[in-house]
Amino acid sequence: MRELLQTLVRLGGADYIEVRVEESHVTSLGFKGRDLDRVGKSIEFGGNIRALTNGGWGFVSFNDLKDLEAKLQLACTQARLSARSEGGQLAAVPVVEDQVALDVAKDPRRLSLADKMALMGSYNDIILSYGGPIQSSSVYYSDKHSRLYFANSEGTYLEQEKLDLAGGATAFATRDGNTQLGRVGFGSSRDFAVAEGQEDQVREACRQAVELLDAPVVTGGEYTVICDPRLAGIFAHEAFGHLSEGDDVAENPSLAQVMTLGTRFGQPFLNIYDSGLDAGARGYLKYDDEGVLTEKTYLIREGVLVGRLHNRQSAARMGERPTGSARALDYTFPPICRMRNTCIEAGEATFENMLAGVKLGLYAVDSYGGQTDGEMFTFSAGRAYMIRDGRLAEPVRDVNLTGNVFVTLRNIDMVGADFTAHEGPGGCGKWSQSPLPTSEWAPHIRIRNVVVGGNK
Repeated sequence: MRELLQTLVRLGGADYIEVRVEESHVTSLGFKGRDLDRVGKSIEFGGNIRALTNGGWGFVSFNDLKDLEAKLQLACTQARLSARSEGGQLAAVPVVEDQVALDVAKDPRRLSLADKMALMGSYNDIILSYGGPIQSSSVYYSDKHSRLYFANSEGTYLEQEKLDLAGGATAFATRDGNTQLGRVGFGSSRDFAVAEGQEDQVREACRQAVELLDAPVVTGGEYTVICDPRLAGIFAHEAFGHLSEGDDVAENPSLAQVMTLGTRFGQPFLNIYDSGLDAGARGYLKYDDEGVLTEKTYLIREGVLVGRLHNRQSAARMGERPTGSARALDYTFPPICRMRNTCIEAGEATFENMLAGVKLGLYAVDSYGGQTDGEMFTFSAGRAYMIRDGRLAEPVRDVNLTGNVFVTLRNIDMVGADFTAHEGPGGCGKWSQSPLPTSEWAPHIRIRNVVVGGNK
């Protein structure tokens, strides 16, 4: 493979050429209620060629290694036809040659499909046998082992192995037309063991779903909100991480003005970074999909905007440096600026410190998703509890948090010391590339003056 790819990129025809080939082995299964909804194993093989000429890109994907020279020339022709006067420079990066083997703990490839089905089926049985208002379930699992080969016309050549696994279980409780759910999720880039031993967590998800049936809808208003580490991590990713992706900033002058480096966005104890270095995280990678060594990139340091996430093109356009943040969902897409593991760094506050002094507030736990529109966001908490006179009180449901990300960052008045490295089964979406494996780690955070939707 090395000789084939290196020979190809030396043929020329463009200012810059790269070729990527990947082979992936995928296992996927899922239960819906008592039915085995899907199960299978597959092999995916393909690659792509990217060419750059005078600021214009050409991109061709393929599913076999035949006629690669013709595909190269097609990519080069596309690049020439789309050439423009600016925007096509690539920031300089070191030329590297490396082979990255998989650092695996418990390897999912060593377990049979029947073993994986039995484990997920046992979680499904726990939900369906819980009784009472628990009437349905959803359980799923997937793993993907990939070998990737990358070469470019500058001399870089890489071979990398990657693993991604994820799954979860959801319990649905229904009574009088009201349906609530509880769930548990897991993920890893190196260890099947995260999928095991989830029995107690599945039972707790059932209990939470039943509890929410009796919980009142939260009264809408403005509250001090404590976010648990999962919801805090989702906030860092969705509300701020996407605003830090350099290709979007480079293309949007108004966003670039708002995201001027050196702008203060929070208190001195607020630190947010994005890293590809965390082994085991689903966002872990040694090199990105442009062959650039990954790193830990601070976005906010001591409350001040200090960095953003770049591929080689966005870095060149903005006069900054690449951060190893170019990622593609698979070989059918070109790499774009994406997050890896987006984290709020640990502070010093305890959970008890956060509760103290809150006369009336909310403790919001987990996230059932949300929406962002520029600097505005809306998130749905998985569940929540009232805070009354500094103590946790009754559960409430249908808690939606809404606000402006920059106002919200300024209103973070406490960051917990309890930094939590939790991996979930979800993925990030951008420009039709979804779901890309990412991670979001954080401690508890406390935010003043959060608008919460609910009953009036």
